[in-house]
Amino acid sequence: MNSVIIDKLLSIEAEQQVKILYACESGSRAWGFASPDSDYDVRFIYARPTTDYLSIRERRDVIEVPVNAILDISGWDIRKALQLFLKSNAPLYEWLQSPIVYMETGGFKEELVKLATTYFSNRAGCHHYLSMAKNTFENDLQQEMVKMKKYFYALRPLLSALWIVEKGSLPPMTFDQLRTLITDEQWNTVIDDLLEKKKVADEKGVIAPVPLLQEWITSTLAYCEERSSDIPALKNDTQELDILFRKYIK
Repeated sequence: MNSVIIDKLLSIEAEQQVKILYACESGSRAWGFASPDSDYDVRFIYARPTTDYLSIRERRDVIEVPVNAILDISGWDIRKALQLFLKSNAPLYEWLQSPIVYMETGGFKEELVKLATTYFSNRAGCHHYLSMAKNTFENDLQQEMVKMKKYFYALRPLLSALWIVEKGSLPPMTFDQLRTLITDEQWNTVIDDLLEKKKVADEKGVIAPVPLLQEWITSTLAYCEERSSDIPALKNDTQELDILFRKYIK
């Protein structure tokens, strides 16, 4: 599948007349809890020819490929990506940590990674992850039977928020790294069992709600929401990102 994805990315470069600076896996396959039928969520950052950025003509700043059952591919223009980096867009910071990289040009990713600790707002990131976890918990995990994958869609962002609250730093992308925060043996046993079930179930696999996880999510949401108000706001200027932008559109 890796070669199929790379071929598709190369065809996007040719058809759209862009240069892909970085492409990675961004979904459950990168997070570490894919199902056998999980699709591939490919995300990339691209640059157009320099003259395109010197024109008054408006151009789309995203490239989206029609989604099918296997592939979900889309990308952001470098200007859009750097603007979102400045705003601490959490998914973008996750892309930079993805364990599955499909394409990489020059040192673009490395240069952004070096700036990540300076530019990432713990306050903005925490609020983003808490919103994700709360929405999933309230909308998808309150029925008599719930989708297994929805537990991970609540647990991963909640662990990310907890990471920010407890460690005051950019959280890792993978679930295995995030779960090291929790040392409770019973909690980890439940998670191990759920991961094993998810490995062999399809995306629609359901289970009865797990009381331990329901209680843990409820209490951890309340704890992180209370602590998040103490996290200071962060404001950065654009100088370093402007330099990076000019470098990679040449």
